Amino acid sequence: MPAAPPFPKIELHVHLEATVRPETLLAIARRNDVALPADTVEGLREFYAYRDFAHFIQVWIATTKALRTADDYRRITVDYAAEAKRHGAVYVEAIFSPAEPVRRGGDWEEVFSGVTDGVQEARELHGVELRLTPDIPRSFTQEEGRATVEWSARFRERGVVAVGIGGLEAEYPPELWTDVFAEARAAGLGSVPHAGEVAGAASIRGALDALQADRLRHGFRAVEDPGLVRELAARGVVLDVCPVSNLRTGVVPALAEHPLRALVDAGVLCTLNTDDPELFDTDLTREHEAAAALRLPPRGFYEAGVAGALCDDATRARLAALGDTWDWDAGG
Repeated sequence: MPAAPPFPKIELHVHLEATVRPETLLAIARRNDVALPADTVEGLREFYAYRDFAHFIQVWIATTKALRTADDYRRITVDYAAEAKRHGAVYVEAIFSPAEPVRRGGDWEEVFSGVTDGVQEARELHGVELRLTPDIPRSFTQEEGRATVEWSARFRERGVVAVGIGGLEAEYPPELWTDVFAEARAAGLGSVPHAGEVAGAASIRGALDALQADRLRHGFRAVEDPGLVRELAARGVVLDVCPVSNLRTGVVPALAEHPLRALVDAGVLCTLNTDDPELFDTDLTREHEAAAALRLPPRGFYEAGVAGALCDDATRARLAALGDTWDWDAGG
C-alpha cells in the first residue's frame, strides 16, 4: 500500500537563504564564479554542520554571497516549496533579507523579482501557497530599512505581505525601528519581528508596542513573564516557534526544557517552523516529531498557522477548510 500523505502543515518562519542545499549552492556558485569554503558537495555538507553561532554566520555569509541573480532567488524559492510540500506544507511564509545582497552591490529589483517569480512558480508546480516577509538586519541603517519597506510595498501584489527585523536582538532593541515599521504599516504591510529568542520579555514587549507586531518570530521567552503570557493568549498573538533551532543554538538546553508545552498549555497560539533548515539539519517533519515528544498533537499548530497567516481571506478560508476536514486522528 502507498504511504499515507503527511498531515497538512503551515510554516510561517523559514529563511530562504538557509534552505539552499549543498548541491544547489555549489552549482550556483560555479555559475556565478564565486569561491566557496569547499568545492565538493561532501565538503560543503561538512562546512554546513552547526558548530556555534559564529560559525553559523560564516555559513550564512558564504551562502548569501553566492546568490547573485534573479534566477538564483527564483530557484531557491521553488526548491524550498518542493521540500516543504514533501513534509506536508500547504502554506509557507518565507523570509529573505534583500538589504544584504544590495549592500554588497546587488540590485533590489533583481532580488525581489526572483523571489516573487518563485512564489508563482511554486504555486504552479507544487501547489504550495507562499507569501513573503522580508527581514531587515537589525544592525543595518535606517535608510536600508526604509528601502526594504519601499521595495516590499512595490511587490505587495506579488506576494509580499509583511516585513520583519532579525539579527542581533540583544544589541538592537525593537524600539530603534519604530519609525520604519510605522512606514511599513502605512504602506499596508504587516509586522513580523524576531523577538524573545536571545533577549527576553522586554524585547517581546517592545515588538508588540513599538512595532505593532502582528506575529512574533520565536517569542518563547515570554514564559519569563506570566503576565505577558496571559496577554499573548488573550490577544491571540501567534508565536513562530522553532524548537530544533533553539536546541542547536543552545538558547534552550534540552527539548524537555523547551517552553513550547507551557506556552500551549497557557493558551498561547504557537506554530512550528524550521527557521534555517539546511544549517540546523531539520525539516518540518522533525519539528513535529519534537512537538510530539512534548505530547503536543499537530492540529493545534495547524490552526495557529491559519490564525497567524498574513494571507488574503480566500486563502485563509481554504486553509481553514482543509484543517476542518482532515482526519487528524488517523495520523500520517
